Amino acid sequence: MLADKRILLIIGGGIAAFKALDLIRRLRERGASVTPVLTKAAEEFVTPLSASALAAHKVYRDLFDLTDEAEMGHIELSRAADLVVVVPATADLMAKMAQGHANDLASTLLMATDKRVLIAPAMNVKMWDHPATQRNLATLQGDGVLVAGPVEGAMACGEFGPGRMIEVPEIVVAIDAALSDGPLSGRKVLVTSGPTHEPIDPVRYIANRSSGAQGTAIAAALRDLGAKVTFVTGPASVAPPAGVRVVKVETAREMLAAVEAGLPADAAVFAAAVADWRVANAADRKMKKTEGAGSPALEFAENPDILKTVAQMEVGRPGLVVGFAAETHDVEANATAKRARKGCDWIVANDVSPATGIMGGAENKVSIVTADGVEDWPRLSKDETARRLAIRIAEAISG
Repeated sequence: MLADKRILLIIGGGIAAFKALDLIRRLRERGASVTPVLTKAAEEFVTPLSASALAAHKVYRDLFDLTDEAEMGHIELSRAADLVVVVPATADLMAKMAQGHANDLASTLLMATDKRVLIAPAMNVKMWDHPATQRNLATLQGDGVLVAGPVEGAMACGEFGPGRMIEVPEIVVAIDAALSDGPLSGRKVLVTSGPTHEPIDPVRYIANRSSGAQGTAIAAALRDLGAKVTFVTGPASVAPPAGVRVVKVETAREMLAAVEAGLPADAAVFAAAVADWRVANAADRKMKKTEGAGSPALEFAENPDILKTVAQMEVGRPGLVVGFAAETHDVEANATAKRARKGCDWIVANDVSPATGIMGGAENKVSIVTADGVEDWPRLSKDETARRLAIRIAEAISG
């Protein structure tokens, strides 16, 4: 798939920069041509001579090199490639990309390109978790930038946590997927996400703590593999991804109607945290507190079971139905029982007890429950969890 593909490789200034040399070698083994661009900071970790020798290509470094501008200007350089890859994508490079800076060759190329951009972030765990980095990440993903990693692991600084760059073979797989039509090209996938809000009166409602981050990441990862995604979302705090069909709903009954309207589909992923009950006697005007009258009596009714409804369809059932089980105890046992009870193919189970920080956080630790058993995944960023799940879905429905 990489034969004759042209990769513009921007090497950032982090300790993981040395892995970019191995990436050049592996890409060339697969028939790709690689044009390296080194930031000034990257030269502290790898030499232009090393990158040039492995790429068998001139290395570009300086925005204001008049000879290069005469032979191949930065506009042409940014557009001659089939894909722009940033390895490692440091916090600084991500900030420049998100804010639209263009004060050196690398950032100018990233602003000028009309090709897809894939980044492999790598940085200290505190830098990765910093709100500014997470804001920049969300901006980049909203702009359609492909993100591979990072993962949790030991770092050169001696700390441990998310921020470690994914391994080179995984970057090669991500590049291959970005350059192909995608294993899910032509496939239709439906994804639900976020909480539902069940009204008590026009100003009050029952909800849960779901941010919608994991469902959003899954929709984006499926999109990046070429799927046509219908994204049915409750009132999430995370913005929906670009490049998908977005259907916004409030209640569980609205979500079920939107799901049914979104079928047929090749696969359906039910990541939404749907309220199990609604207020049957919801008021049509704001309830007023009257002194001495006591609390209002709320009557509850069971909401429709969206996962079970779709999983047990006799006609029009998606080929793969994936449910989620957010548990606070006995995760594996409860998830296994839920899969059998609902009739879905897979359950993605996680522990959302307060001590884990999963609900509303940037990371997830899931177990995949299938007919073959339980597969435990390590704690990863929600984006990386989504990427791995999307690949598994592609393998299941394209195999």
